[in-house]
Amino acid sequence: MGLGDKISNSAEKLSGSAKEAAGKATGDRETQAEGTGEKVKGQAKQAGEKVKETLSDAKDSAAGLASGLKNDNEEGKDS
Repeated sequence: MGLGDKISNSAEKLSGSAKEAAGKATGDRETQAEGTGEKVKGQAKQAGEKVKETLSDAKDSAAGLASGLKNDNEEGKDS
């Protein structure tokens, strides 16, 4: 996840939390619900980005493992 995405998702989550609190404080259920929705949307985006990062890390690890196994196999042929 890029830094810009992290900032944007955190800002959306924070904005939603503030809107939710304002709605709760004033008794405005519509504003509170909008805030809750924005907060959840920001959280979902963060979770999605974390999944992408995890999959990318797993792909890199698998590629490194495959490369290591290939090198080990080639070294065994030279013996």
